[in-house]
Amino acid sequence: MECQLTIVRTEQKKEKPALDKLGFGVHFTDHMFTMDYTEGKGWHDPQIVPHAPLTLDPAAMVLHYGQAIFEGMKAYRNKAGKVLLFRPEQNFKRMNRSLERMSMPQVDGEFMVDALKQLVALEKEWIPAESGMSLYIRPFVIATEPCFGVRPSHTYKLIIVLSPVGAYYANGMEPVKIYVENKYVRAVRGGTGNAKVAGNYAGALKAQAEAKEKGYEQVLWLDGVENKYIEEVGSMNVFFKVGEEVWTPALNGSILEGITRDSTIHLLKDWGIPVVEKRISVEELYEAYTKGQLEEAFGTGTAAVISPVGDLNWNGHQMILNGEKTGPLTTKLYETMTGIQYGEKEDKFGWSVEVSE
Repeated sequence: MECQLTIVRTEQKKEKPALDKLGFGVHFTDHMFTMDYTEGKGWHDPQIVPHAPLTLDPAAMVLHYGQAIFEGMKAYRNKAGKVLLFRPEQNFKRMNRSLERMSMPQVDGEFMVDALKQLVALEKEWIPAESGMSLYIRPFVIATEPCFGVRPSHTYKLIIVLSPVGAYYANGMEPVKIYVENKYVRAVRGGTGNAKVAGNYAGALKAQAEAKEKGYEQVLWLDGVENKYIEEVGSMNVFFKVGEEVWTPALNGSILEGITRDSTIHLLKDWGIPVVEKRISVEELYEAYTKGQLEEAFGTGTAAVISPVGDLNWNGHQMILNGEKTGPLTTKLYETMTGIQYGEKEDKFGWSVEVSE
């Protein structure tokens, strides 16, 4: 793809929100990236423009048949003032896998990383410098052709919007309570579970709402065929420390291949901790708990990075982990991962990408 990136600066900058009012994904920066796709022409007209509403025909295919995928990543400002991205090339590789699954056109990952760096550099004043805070990055692609035919769209739009976000653990990293879901399923092999598809998240809302009514923050998803094998926790990949090993569900076609998941596995192996990727039944996990072998559990994902689990409820069987306190391995992973992301710890894997001024 040979495209010249055009930059149109806003004439009126927004007032930046107070740091204690940031929340997650509720404030947006002055600019966004957009690029269009037309069948026969390919991707064209990449530009950075003032953040503004989109104009879509009511018959746009995304509104009817759900051709929509997205990604999530962050930009970090460290104490030295450097702006860093964390493995952005992996996000665009996964975006291409999602696009392929949804019969949407691939993007040039190298071009997208460069365009993202230019967008983030333009909006660097929006990146909070305080500990734990960051600039959330949301690239997404939608089908824009006005047509009711059930087929792939002939036109698409790729957009990247930015949102300054507060510290995920503003009051300290507290373990969450998880309900093992046995009625609804998130995905099945052969479906779209291994792609970052908008509809996956919409379909998960009902189970999450019912879990919250029971007093739990999130759900642990089981497989959609036998309803016994663990897949994800909420919208995150999941890990369990069992004895001297760490278990995580093997990628099977219905589990999203998380970048934080992959980074966690790299760190654990580098520390000499055996990582077992396999099918994990909830019965096997409960048996490990009754034997005193299940020591810690945590989710991994962009928003929280590492999210400790303190309580698992499976059909009335309650599993209390580490006294409902964050375990030492979970803490070490969180501190190491965030240390690399903020450029405060050694990055031996070359994960951090600096954004030039």
